[in-house]
Amino acid sequence: MNAARALALLLLAGTAPAASYAQSAPPAWQDSKLAPEARAAALVRAMTHAEKLKLVHGLFPPRAQPAPADMIPSAGYVPGIPRLGIPTLRESDASLGVANQVEQRKGDVATALPSGLATAATFDPELARAGGAMIGAEARAKTFNVLLAGGVNLTRDAWNGRNFEYLGEDPILAGTMAGAAIDGVQSNHIVSTIKHFILNAQETGRTVLNARIGDAALRESDLLAFEIAIKAGKPGSVMCAYNRIEGDYACESARMLTDVLRRDWGYTGWVMSDWGAVHSTVKAAMSGLDQESGQELDHAIYFAPETIDAAIQAGQITEARIDQMVTRILTGVIASGLYDHPTPTTAQPIDYAAHAQVAQRVAEAGMVLLRNQGDLLPLAKSAKKILLIGGHADVGVLSGGGSSQVRSVGGAPVEIPLTKGAAASFARVTWHASSPLQAIRAKAPQAQVTYVDGSDPAAAAAAARAADMVVLFATQWATEAQDVDSLALPDKQDALIAAVAKANPKTVVVLETGGPVLMPWLEQVPAVLQAWYPGQRGGEAIAGILFGDVNPSGHLPISFPRSADQLPRPKPVVPAGLDSNAASDAGAGDGSVLPSWDVTYSEGADVGYRWYAAKGTQPLFPFGYGLSYTRFGFSDARFTGGAAPSVTVTVRNQGVRAGAVVPQLYVAGPEGGAPRLAAWKRQWLKPGEAAQVTLTADRHALARWKNGGWVIPAGTYRLAVGQDSASATMAREVAVPGGAVRE
Repeated sequence: MNAARALALLLLAGTAPAASYAQSAPPAWQDSKLAPEARAAALVRAMTHAEKLKLVHGLFPPRAQPAPADMIPSAGYVPGIPRLGIPTLRESDASLGVANQVEQRKGDVATALPSGLATAATFDPELARAGGAMIGAEARAKTFNVLLAGGVNLTRDAWNGRNFEYLGEDPILAGTMAGAAIDGVQSNHIVSTIKHFILNAQETGRTVLNARIGDAALRESDLLAFEIAIKAGKPGSVMCAYNRIEGDYACESARMLTDVLRRDWGYTGWVMSDWGAVHSTVKAAMSGLDQESGQELDHAIYFAPETIDAAIQAGQITEARIDQMVTRILTGVIASGLYDHPTPTTAQPIDYAAHAQVAQRVAEAGMVLLRNQGDLLPLAKSAKKILLIGGHADVGVLSGGGSSQVRSVGGAPVEIPLTKGAAASFARVTWHASSPLQAIRAKAPQAQVTYVDGSDPAAAAAAARAADMVVLFATQWATEAQDVDSLALPDKQDALIAAVAKANPKTVVVLETGGPVLMPWLEQVPAVLQAWYPGQRGGEAIAGILFGDVNPSGHLPISFPRSADQLPRPKPVVPAGLDSNAASDAGAGDGSVLPSWDVTYSEGADVGYRWYAAKGTQPLFPFGYGLSYTRFGFSDARFTGGAAPSVTVTVRNQGVRAGAVVPQLYVAGPEGGAPRLAAWKRQWLKPGEAAQVTLTADRHALARWKNGGWVIPAGTYRLAVGQDSASATMAREVAVPGGAVRE
């Protein structure tokens, strides 16, 4: 070997390790030190055009033809890109658990949380986070990696069929609780959505109504709830709604999807449509929609590759916009942890017993004691004859219907198919197998505990006369896709309650409802417990509260009206001649015109308790209201003004039972208007124990939206602290300097 060749070989040998290292260096999208947006952009640069278009539209498994081999029955499916490690997105409905509405997956059960209103009634973000973490863990174990959770639409109308899924009427409470729940879901390295963006405030006619509201009012109410939840929970995706807003479909609203969500809030994840909520290709894509969901439910596949390509060729959509859509999808996937921690390919074991405890804790903390005259509750364990009436309380507890329906552990002891209505195709009136009768028998083994179904009021009253105590279960079922017909209890239950209460003065009414109901019998009944839809362990939770093993501590996240006439809209707004149920499913293809009507939210930002305050009227039960088996006293309040107004108050348990109290701070500004919830804290106290609680006003309760930004008006603010929105224990005026709010 000559010297020159030897030198060349030596040089090559010396550089070989460096060359090998360069070839094996991981691509940028695998570098977890980079921001999710940068990693997503690197992935997009490595993708082919065809691969990008695979991600911008998803299948609806029940109707998808042909069905991919790895698709399981669920809400949605978006194929992955294996060569780049991009996971297939398996999407499940998820508001209250991993849903399986009409048992698409035979035998597949999950843990059912109580309704969203029950979670909100806890006023405890940690319980909301625990519930989200639980359903996220079950989703991951079932191989799902996108949960269609995070419902935060404000309760503008008490009859909205979907109120039970959501978190009440106050934007700061709802946004805080939703953000915590989303954070819990995504702690499992899967994606949570937040929905339904924006103003999907009624179910009747939801696809054809056109929501109208002033910009400032929207910013200070519904948008504020979403803004708080997005900043706290950082959901991977935002789901746009069915309805129009100011003339544009929510999934085609550049004002909402681009100006507010992207420009003002800096949101980096992706916008997916609701299922069947897309009405165009070009307008939707160029307004800010990134992904068409459940494409088979739309009147055309608007984001199909050939349709997108035709729009690109026509100069209507740019390749840069496609790159942006896919980058946002992948940003949400990476930021949630899903890309780096893919879900298992086969189902994993689930500790359903532990998860049931989570559901029970939420139910117990969220039930609201509305009335307890003469301290009838807790029930005496010495009672010899206890009669339960109605509500199928012998076998279970009621569940809300629609896409949130969970096929819970233990099965459905009662399941009634619908024969008509907009929800008939995907909802059944369903009970969870958690029997209050069995739970009460376990609490009072020495008593004779019996049950009658309540179908015959006279027979029920006769049985009540022979009992020491009566627990009457009253129910009102609500569902997605249609609103309740009336706030009155259905099926003549008011007459049943009146007859039983007359027969036995020791009657407790337990309400399993999706929201407020009217109570013409209230003065005849000494005790009322609002149990909402109490979920997987609802029977046990109800029994624990009735017998005092659990001290009720829930507070209403929603006002209960005395009559429907007190509300801004006493019933669903439906134009004459258009059937309300048919209106819920109306749709149209590109270029066609749907029937529509305006719903003007004239109450503006004065939603719920603010509406009553603005009108000077008193609801039956105010927002924030809730009784306990103990008594709490407030004293030594010290109010502070300045840039962060607050109150520090001593709260004392003056009774003989341990319990939780929720002091609430409300503020009214110098420009007038209804007081707004500004802060709260759930505080646990032993008998005789006292604690100092400091409540600092959230700046959004002080601020107003003016000239495109948040501004705190300078002047005198009234701070009031109490246990609900209508009754201040102590109040004082303080000076606040004001100024622009810097996000």
